[in-house]
Amino acid sequence: MGVPDKASPASVAGVCEVEIVRGATAAPDAMPDVLLECAHGATRAAHFDGLRAELRGSYGDGLRDFFFVNTDVGSPELALAVARRVTERQPSRVACIVRCLLPRTFVDCNRKLERDALPTASRPGEMTPGLPAWVQDPRDRDLLLDRYFAYRAVVERAFAATAATGGVALFVHTYAPRSIDVAVDERIGERLRAAYAADRIGSWPLRPGVDLITRDPDGVELASRPMVDRARGEFQLAGFDVQENASYPLHPATLAHHFAVQRPEATLCLEVRRDLLVPEFTPFVELQPDAGKIARAAAPLAAAALAGFAN
Repeated sequence: MGVPDKASPASVAGVCEVEIVRGATAAPDAMPDVLLECAHGATRAAHFDGLRAELRGSYGDGLRDFFFVNTDVGSPELALAVARRVTERQPSRVACIVRCLLPRTFVDCNRKLERDALPTASRPGEMTPGLPAWVQDPRDRDLLLDRYFAYRAVVERAFAATAATGGVALFVHTYAPRSIDVAVDERIGERLRAAYAADRIGSWPLRPGVDLITRDPDGVELASRPMVDRARGEFQLAGFDVQENASYPLHPATLAHHFAVQRPEATLCLEVRRDLLVPEFTPFVELQPDAGKIARAAAPLAAAALAGFAN
């Protein structure tokens, strides 16, 4: 891992927003010691519509439905609330939030992709692809991969900066209330509309309120145990149902895994259920987080982040 220079990670237009939150006593040039990454932070209709307008290929209307139920609503707001709480409790801290602006509907920035990556579909129960099957125009593929690698460079730099200060990294995700396993292919919009029908939605398993993603598929722990234990305890005290690896393991295909294997003693990846962060979960529309619900989830996560410094 390279040694970062003294410039903080910076936003890249159309790719990501970087926000630095400094505690009251932190030095003006201090590098971040808390990283909060929102790899699926493109949560607004404008994010989807803006990128789609730049692409040249043919993209069905059902992809917008897919976007609304498959993006991490509330994750950027939760990350910011955690950063503020951490720096209030320990004013010497500096937190860095990296929010991806690329909708995972077109390219998933929580995947490890190569330059020669090709579009693929996924079957029910499989991990959604990094570059989905509907990206068929070579010019779109090049544009999306260029932006993916621009995003990845920012996160690599932020992670290296945090490592250099002996800090911690949290990979903040949110998921839909129910685990809906359908094929991710050109018919995804149609499949999701059927799955969310009133007479079917209740048949899908309800996910935990908070899922701490701590182990790889072989059971190897890739998370800070002090952070995990503190998160579990604090979330439970706040009334959340908390489990570990109930939804999925920390898969080697993900960028979160790429970082966790470098510093497992200082990282934590988690999912928070979206209906616990918004006034009411409604599929296929843009959702706005509820400030009170965000604050309720931020307090336990901030405590967990600070527990990582006890190592």
